[in-house]
Amino acid sequence: MKKMIALVLSVIVCTCLFVGCGAAGTNAQNTRTITDSAGRQVEVPEKVESIVCVGVGALRYTCYVGAQDLVVGVEDYEVKPGMTRLYNYVNFDKFKDLPVIGTNGQPYTEEIINLAPDVIVMSKSASVEADDLQSKTGTPVVVVPGSDTTLDQNAYDTIRILGELYGMQTRATELTNYLKGIQKDLDDRTKDIPDSSKPSVYVGGVSFKGHHGFEGTEAGYGPFQLIGAKNLADTTGQNGAFNIDLEQVLSWDPDIIFLDFNGMSLIKEDYAKNPAYYNSLTAVQEGKVYSQISFRSSASNLETALADAYYAACVMYPEQFKDVDPVEKAGEIFEKLLGANPYEDLKEAGYEFRPIKIGEE
Repeated sequence: MKKMIALVLSVIVCTCLFVGCGAAGTNAQNTRTITDSAGRQVEVPEKVESIVCVGVGALRYTCYVGAQDLVVGVEDYEVKPGMTRLYNYVNFDKFKDLPVIGTNGQPYTEEIINLAPDVIVMSKSASVEADDLQSKTGTPVVVVPGSDTTLDQNAYDTIRILGELYGMQTRATELTNYLKGIQKDLDDRTKDIPDSSKPSVYVGGVSFKGHHGFEGTEAGYGPFQLIGAKNLADTTGQNGAFNIDLEQVLSWDPDIIFLDFNGMSLIKEDYAKNPAYYNSLTAVQEGKVYSQISFRSSASNLETALADAYYAACVMYPEQFKDVDPVEKAGEIFEKLLGANPYEDLKEAGYEFRPIKIGEE
């Protein structure tokens, strides 16, 4: 009889292991499937409670959606202080002591396994395949597109996917509606301005693969695209950021010049060597040189790019934007995307919207 009882108990235990009893069975059932930006069907927990982010844009947009408290590990550059990525700056106390799980889109697989997050959020810029990372870690990997410009479809898709993943659809919808409202406001204010009435503009000091001086510019510069600016770099046939021949800028002699603060120290050094070049530009002579707060650091930081667009528009089109205070607008955008307004901190650090005197910076 004892042997028979032992045999019955063994069958029950084995049945539980194969079929699923208690908590294990509950956990197996509490999942759902979402479609990521790579078209993959990914099974994730019903309620996601912990994540790590791999690749530029994944953590940034996680913060925009308001899920920064779910993050349990970050890439190495996120534990270093700085103001070039405001999503990190306002959340630095949350991130600075977290375990490092990768570097620049290259994940540290063992660290992720040790942390055992519910989900890995990976941007398409990461240097690994999603299925491979998922297989190695045993953790669901959800791919998001991220965005290296401003209000493109990739930005909206990233917000939508993360809202669904985190169970924050209401926040994602609210944020999407706000951003589309920004897009419409800028379009409505600028759509009827004839090209003949638009000043020609040049932006220098743009960062790409490091800092650059006055020669660093960009075709398709995000803030200018949003307001239909007559960006002289767009006439070169180039795409993205590049170094231009400074004699070409002199030939163009732009009506207005904007300078990215990231390049100011290099521009100042060059001015000291060749002041005649800069002083021969009409915009310099007439005091029409203005700032752009650096928005590209590990890809585009959307909140800063939008604030830059409003400031540039206030300079270029004063009549159409006469009711806009660019500092107040920046604060509104920062609050909406970041949950905080660090503009005064930026200003204290030397980053603010203002005219620039190149030789005196």
